[in-house]
Amino acid sequence: MTKREKLLNKALQNPDGLSFANFQTLLTQSGWIKRRQAGSHELWYSPKGFRLPIQRDDSSKAKGYQVKQFLTQLTKETQ
Repeated sequence: MTKREKLLNKALQNPDGLSFANFQTLLTQSGWIKRRQAGSHELWYSPKGFRLPIQRDDSSKAKGYQVKQFLTQLTKETQ
């Protein structure tokens, strides 16, 4: 199992428990590109142009709803 597959499985099982650094790694390994950062928000773009602003929560975790948005878009783009 590759690192991307492990992170994707971890995100699917517990979107609220994914660290922000792991979320960034998962985005990069899935072909998403960080285009800019405005304050605490990073703007990531999917290979098909979907824009996803992300930010870390107070405990250095990724916000669960943003991980879910990513997973939904990833599913749409791979079908």
